[in-house]
Amino acid sequence: MRYIRYAVWAVLAVVLISVSLANRGLVTLQLMPDALAELVGVNPSITLPLFMVVLGGLALGLALGYVLEYLREHKHRREVRVKQGEVKKLSREVKRLKRQKHDGKDEVLALLEDAS
Repeated sequence: MRYIRYAVWAVLAVVLISVSLANRGLVTLQLMPDALAELVGVNPSITLPLFMVVLGGLALGLALGYVLEYLREHKHRREVRVKQGEVKKLSREVKRLKRQKHDGKDEVLALLEDAS
């Protein structure tokens, strides 16, 4: 299984490297439309290779997706945490009741009674 994972990572690396080498041309990334930039008086722009824009967009999209999914599943994690607390509480109660039931009895007879 480890080798399959390494093979997948290797293929992904080759694909990303080939895309990066094929898209090395420079592009200008403007953070505001021209009309808004004239109104504000600032025109922030940056010149980057195209592959950095594409891979940066992919990375930003993945990160945003992970954060949104984490926030969406918050109620499920909270519910699991509450249920685990209930399970621990009930488990302690069952152990306490078993000790009460077998209090004063022979240990061997108590084990045999629990097994049946």
